[in-house]
Amino acid sequence: MATNNLSRKTGVIVGDDVLKLFNYAQQKGFAIPAINVTSSSTVVASLEAARDKKAPIILQMSQGGAAYFAGKGVANDKQQASIAGAVAGAHYIRSVAPTYGIPVILHTDHCAKKLLPWLDGMMDADEAYFKEHGEPLFSSHMIDLSEEEVDFNIDTTAKYLKRAAPMKQFLEMEIGITGGEEDGVNNEDVDNNSLYTQPEDIYNIYKTLSAISPYFSIAAGFGNVHGVYKPGNVKLHPELLNKHQSYVKEKTGTKEEKPVFLVFHGGSGSSKAEYKEAISNGVVKVNLDTDLQYAYLTGIRDYVLNKKDYIMSQVGNPDGEDKPNKKFFDPRVWVREGEKTMSARVKEGLVDFNTADQL
Repeated sequence: MATNNLSRKTGVIVGDDVLKLFNYAQQKGFAIPAINVTSSSTVVASLEAARDKKAPIILQMSQGGAAYFAGKGVANDKQQASIAGAVAGAHYIRSVAPTYGIPVILHTDHCAKKLLPWLDGMMDADEAYFKEHGEPLFSSHMIDLSEEEVDFNIDTTAKYLKRAAPMKQFLEMEIGITGGEEDGVNNEDVDNNSLYTQPEDIYNIYKTLSAISPYFSIAAGFGNVHGVYKPGNVKLHPELLNKHQSYVKEKTGTKEEKPVFLVFHGGSGSSKAEYKEAISNGVVKVNLDTDLQYAYLTGIRDYVLNKKDYIMSQVGNPDGEDKPNKKFFDPRVWVREGEKTMSARVKEGLVDFNTADQL
């Protein structure tokens, strides 16, 4: 069982427990879905799926998702909404996660150069939480400088890892651009060659970061694209990930077959065969967002379409002019339908990534 070696079996895990879980995932051939959450509702849908499938899960907030957690009416010119929303979301997740009886990794998603003040604010909160509780508020963060020069990317990532290391906090970094569009970041027109990371870059990153801390992962590009596109329009090459692992193993002389914790970005719309090959090559985390956004919509959409005649007014429906409609328009009813369909799609991911029944 994945929890056998964990010091904390349920709730948000950090540090060595995350390290042990990632190692176990590589040994047993599974990856953990990373679900972008934007509200208590999407958190609940994700936790419910993981509980029912007896699986660990990663809950992550993007910069835009964190701002939404704080409220769309809050100014964000200095990332104040994104910082406040991320911190609020983290405390909420820490409060409810133990109720579901599963280990949860609490993570934040893509942080580009222009968003570094957001990361700084969250790490301020991490350090404050660490002083009081002996662990960071978040299990991990992602810094995404893949659009910058490689040297700047690695050097800046190393600087942040040095800050995270005393807290045993994980840092995920990206090398090689993920195409498509997500959360206001548009890479739909990038050169295709930029979507494929070279083994030399992976080794350089590994050598630099492993000298600081073992708590890091790498999102390497192998043709990844955010969003869902027509078949044939996206050419993934997960076999490249095996070359990265082999190259790092050869250069470092390690006995480990998969020395690098790899991350699969742009997982929505990919085939089960692509997932399977990527996971076999050391991927421990797969991001899912677009599929889940649509899944959440479908439950609410279908409810509204099916109950249209019961939600056009507070009183009066096909059952009678004086019949009240509160039980139909109560947000707890139709929001729950979105949670159900999103949760069902998360469960699919847990099966596809072989995460189900690992607890």
